[in-house]
Amino acid sequence: MKRLILFIFAINFIFFSCASRKDLVYLQKTHIIPENIYAKYAPKIQQEDLLTITISAADLKATLPFNLQNVYQMQSATSNDFAFKPIYLVDNNGEIDFPVIGQIKVQGLSRLEATELLKNKLSDYIVNPGVNITFANFKITVLGEVNRPGTFNLTQERVTIFEALGLAGDMTIKGIRNNVLVMREKNGEKELHRLNLLTDSVINSPYFYLAQNDVVYVEPNTSQVRNSRFGQDTNVWISISSLLITITALVVTNIKN
Repeated sequence: MKRLILFIFAINFIFFSCASRKDLVYLQKTHIIPENIYAKYAPKIQQEDLLTITISAADLKATLPFNLQNVYQMQSATSNDFAFKPIYLVDNNGEIDFPVIGQIKVQGLSRLEATELLKNKLSDYIVNPGVNITFANFKITVLGEVNRPGTFNLTQERVTIFEALGLAGDMTIKGIRNNVLVMREKNGEKELHRLNLLTDSVINSPYFYLAQNDVVYVEPNTSQVRNSRFGQDTNVWISISSLLITITALVVTNIKN
């Protein structure tokens, strides 16, 4: 009978044991993020991106041909709060068709690099032009062992892998933290990269800051896969069976005594 009880306890341990602390704690070594890490790995503009571009200057009328706005719209908006923000599609050649200037190659540039490029081109037409470029379609998707999986539309592109997990309610205790998959499209091809979030090495990864349309997938740990294979009903029956056997063993022991 003792052997049977030990066997039941072993089964329960396999199915319901919790992960150790070393498997759950992020960044187990302290580390300071280098100041230039974001500039080094800032998201690059890709084909089919949507860019919101607004132009400003001391002479507001000089910006009219470049903002695609009519006079009424300009009068109802300030230089920092336009009533209408034009959106430009990055075509298959990696270019946008900008008013007056024409085709501008922006693919492969960061948002700040594209801003400087456009400023230089506009300086032939406007004195001290101001350029504001933002991604209109910046979104990421988080799937797998997280509390709130889904697709998240962001208003800015500076988002780390940890912030993405935060948007999804963090990983569940069943998620594998040292093998998080990031899927990214670059130059029309899919790239797959795995991150170990338990160590500070992730901070220096080009995937630490996410790019538009990235997909983050958190794998389930071994116990979760095993549980899903047997199903929840099986786990319930194992628990009931172990309880009945334990009660039976106690009754038999009392009778012998």
